[in-house]
Amino acid sequence: MPNDKPVVNLQNIKRVYYKPDGSILVEALAGVDLEIPKGQSIAIMGASGSGKSTLMNILGCLDRATEGSYFLDGKDVALLDDRTLSAVRGKTIGFVFQSFNLIPQLTILENVEVPLFYQRIPIAQRRNLTLEMLDRVGLSDRTGHRPGELSGGQQQRAAIARALVTDPSILLADEPTGNLDTRTGNDVMELFDSLHDEGLTTILVTHDEKIGSRCERIIHLDDGLIDNDTMRNGVS
Repeated sequence: MPNDKPVVNLQNIKRVYYKPDGSILVEALAGVDLEIPKGQSIAIMGASGSGKSTLMNILGCLDRATEGSYFLDGKDVALLDDRTLSAVRGKTIGFVFQSFNLIPQLTILENVEVPLFYQRIPIAQRRNLTLEMLDRVGLSDRTGHRPGELSGGQQQRAAIARALVTDPSILLADEPTGNLDTRTGNDVMELFDSLHDEGLTTILVTHDEKIGSRCERIIHLDDGLIDNDTMRNGVS
C-alpha cells in the first residue's frame, strides 16, 4: 500500500504554447491538480489532444509548466536550474518509451549502463548494478547482443532495465506496449505489475483500456483538465 507522502504534487499546472506573435496557440494543460502517493500504479488516459503527452513531459521534467507548482519528491521543480533538474530527473525518474530508444551500436549491457555512466558511478559498481538489473528482467543471457538482435519484447525489457538501474522513485512509461504484439505486451505488463507489487510508483500513459485496467488508479484527461480520477478496488 502507498504511504501518505506524495512523490508527485501538482498544483494548478498550466502549459500554454504560444505563436511567434505572442498569441496563444493552444492551452495544453488548463489547471491540473494531482497528488501521487509513493507506491501507486497509475494510468493516464485520454483522447489525442487531451493533454496526456504534455502532462507526461511535465511529470518527467522534460518540459516546464507555464504556470503552477510541481513538487517532485518534495523538491520544487521551478526552483531548480537546468543542470540540477537534469540530475534530479536522472536519479528520480526512470523512462520507458514506446520506441525503446536503445542505442543500436551498443550492446544491451552498454545500453543499460548509460544512465550510471552519466551519474559517474565507478565502472565496477556500474557493471554489477547493470548485470543485476538485466537478470531481474530476464536478459542475463543477452548482455552481449545489440538491440537489433533482440525481439521487440526483449528490447522493451532492456529499456525497462535501463530505466530501473538508477533505482528511481518513479517509473514513467509512454505507451510501453504500443509496438508489441498482444502476448509480448502482456509479458511486459506482468513485469510492470511485479515492479508495482514491490512498491515502485508506476505511471503509464496509454490509450489502451486493457492496460489501464491493470492499474489501481486511472486518470482521464479531457481538454487539458482531469475529467475523471478513479481508484479501482481489488487492484494491488
